[in-house]
Amino acid sequence: MSVKVFITRTVPPEKRQEMLDLFKEMRSLAMTQPGYISGETLKSNDRPDVYLVVSTWETADAWEKWLLSKKRQSIQEKIDALLGGKTHYEMFRYGLRD
Repeated sequence: MSVKVFITRTVPPEKRQEMLDLFKEMRSLAMTQPGYISGETLKSNDRPDVYLVVSTWETADAWEKWLLSKKRQSIQEKIDALLGGKTHYEMFRYGLRD
């Protein structure tokens, strides 16, 4: 069953361009991963420093393999260093059934 992963990040204005470059690099790599369906990056209308990344994966396992991959972790370390903290992920699955 497919899942959606939500990642919210607050990016200070002076770090915006560097962060957007890292977002693009991460998306480019994600698109080549087995199980990747789609992704989008949204910017808050009310808080212009807040970004929401939404990705869709065929399975939770596909997402978790990507999450733990060395390529992704390398970019994630740069993101966390730039923002000064760990990134929080939240995964949701489709449907109202258990």
